[in-house]
Amino acid sequence: MTASAKTDVRRAPLPIFGKAFADGRRALLGWGIGIAAAIFLYLPLYPSMIGTSEMQKLIDSLPRALIRTLNYDQISTGAGYTQATVFGLIGFLLISIASIGWGAAMLGGDEESGQLELTLAHGVTRVQVVVERFAAIMLKVLLITALMFVLIALLDGPSQLGIDVGYLAQTCLLFAGLVLLCGSVAMLGGALTGRRVWGIGAGAFVAVVGYVFNALGNQSADLEWLHGLSPYYWAFGNYPMTNGAQPLALLAFYGGSLLVAAVTALVLRQRDIGV
Repeated sequence: MTASAKTDVRRAPLPIFGKAFADGRRALLGWGIGIAAAIFLYLPLYPSMIGTSEMQKLIDSLPRALIRTLNYDQISTGAGYTQATVFGLIGFLLISIASIGWGAAMLGGDEESGQLELTLAHGVTRVQVVVERFAAIMLKVLLITALMFVLIALLDGPSQLGIDVGYLAQTCLLFAGLVLLCGSVAMLGGALTGRRVWGIGAGAFVAVVGYVFNALGNQSADLEWLHGLSPYYWAFGNYPMTNGAQPLALLAFYGGSLLVAAVTALVLRQRDIGV
């Protein structure tokens, strides 16, 4: 290659970020369709389910402990119904799985397949790999959450939800922070072990234990201390769709995710890849 040809070579800006995002675009589309289907399934049912005597009898017949476990204690309002069904249940399940899968695949899955060694052989640093792939996960999470915001806002009127759009935006930010934290921990698990399955386990641990601790803390005053250990409670314990988000919770999620990403970069710098 001549000198003039070499000068014409241009590296794409943020190449690892671009590839990580582009490789997962079809899965991102699939998850977006899935969450959209869930929103269109749940929210239009609200006018026909709430306020009817049959529905109220059904809710009243449920054990109080079960209602609190499912966070259905404010389900009679549009904001409470949306938080309980979309953000706190099906949305949390779907997008947590997506985020954990992305996080576990970024380093653990890539090392298992041998792709991580090839990537590092192309003149990029390990810190750069972690930073750009973490940014790709964050963008995917924010895009899906933005889709949720738009769809819920569109269905607010037709579904008679009576939602405060500002509180909806704050809840979406909390939700994104919660699932991003799960994905970040999954990425760290992959960096520590070089195995995708351990990354999935680490991310799932945060999601599942957070949900379980919230449920147990709702059952008894003696167990309320578990709320302090539950990221799920940090997000939804203050009923953000009704009362707005707590700034400390937002700081915990996004600051915590950045801290986990920093630890992930440090871990990857110290490890022998492929061992």
